[in-house]
Amino acid sequence: MADKIRLILVDDHIVVRQGLKMVLELEDNLDIIAEGSNGQEAVELAAKYKPDVMLMDLLMPIMTGVEAIREIKQRFPDIEVVALTSVLEDRLVIDAVEAGAAGYLLKESGPEELIEAIKAAARGEVRLHPKVQKRLVKEVRTPEMRESLTDRETQALRLMAKGFTNKEIAKELGISEVTVKTHVSNVLSKLGLSSRTQAALFALKEGLVGLE
Repeated sequence: MADKIRLILVDDHIVVRQGLKMVLELEDNLDIIAEGSNGQEAVELAAKYKPDVMLMDLLMPIMTGVEAIREIKQRFPDIEVVALTSVLEDRLVIDAVEAGAAGYLLKESGPEELIEAIKAAARGEVRLHPKVQKRLVKEVRTPEMRESLTDRETQALRLMAKGFTNKEIAKELGISEVTVKTHVSNVLSKLGLSSRTQAALFALKEGLVGLE
């Protein structure tokens, strides 16, 4: 990640985007490089700019935010997407997370919470608001393990669920980052998942970590 987090804002309401810009431009290490007004534009902007993070509304015309997140994560897995919406509706939350969203915030969230969520996503961390965690753990579809996780993979999964980056997991377990990447890849493969967020939900639902 560069010194500044390269950020794209996507929301169909220009007033909302302007308000977000006013808040986010005060943060020195955030660089807003583009804006979009619907999901299709979001996909096109992701392809053109390859940002670190996209802050995306979910209820938009032409292509919804969930559809855009799913396509972006399939085509550009290194781009992190934080969902930002006014709706805390179970199905929408679940669909966004299962599509690969790295976070889920309400538009009523304060500036500090918004900025921290963007920074956490850029670091590759999983951050789920406690209210969202509780809804997801009850409702989200988590798979049966295809294969048993090794002890080391289980340890890595627990730390992922707590929001640890690969570097932090490596330091905690006393192993290399390359080995951590292998463990993370194995965990996702064995669970049949596509993102760290989904892995964190699995860990929560299985009781490997507690709700915050």
